[in-house]
Amino acid sequence: MIDWLRGLSVTQFVLLVIAVFLVLSVISALVTWVLVRRGLHTPWAVRRMNRLTMWLVDLIKRPITIAVLDEVSEVLQSGHYTKNISDALVENRDELVALVAEKVRNDPSSRVISHVPGFDAIVGQVSETTLRVLIEMLGDPRMDELVSDLIRNNLEQIKEAVREHERDQPPPPKPAASPMIGRRRGDRSRAV
Repeated sequence: MIDWLRGLSVTQFVLLVIAVFLVLSVISALVTWVLVRRGLHTPWAVRRMNRLTMWLVDLIKRPITIAVLDEVSEVLQSGHYTKNISDALVENRDELVALVAEKVRNDPSSRVISHVPGFDAIVGQVSETTLRVLIEMLGDPRMDELVSDLIRNNLEQIKEAVREHERDQPPPPKPAASPMIGRRRGDRSRAV
């Protein structure tokens, strides 16, 4: 039986230990749920396993969160989002011009001006000009740099908040003792 264990590499062995631990954690959680549901006392070994599981989860969740944020940060900083927005605006140019013209026509403050001859042509030309300038701005590398800086600064702020939360975290409160602890079978004097 032990022969197959000797054939495992260190990585495989560590993964096997982690898998066994996870299975035992799930089993202990289910046993606890069933016993508490039936009003019985949770066995010492199961309570110990549950505490160990929670300790390990608390131990690894912050470093994993920070590592994931670092990976997301690298991916987000490598993107060219302004170019993507610019491409989408070019692709939907006609719909955007029609949308702006419709909104300007329906705007209550432009009702007086809407009677001016050539109003539709003016609105169409202003919409086209605004869209063209916006597309050119989004295509400029300086705008791409601005968006990258915004993303980087926000991600740094999030990572710092996660690290600060980790340092300022008070210890978790101890759970109240169960009324089932210390109660022996057949002893009704301590029943609630």
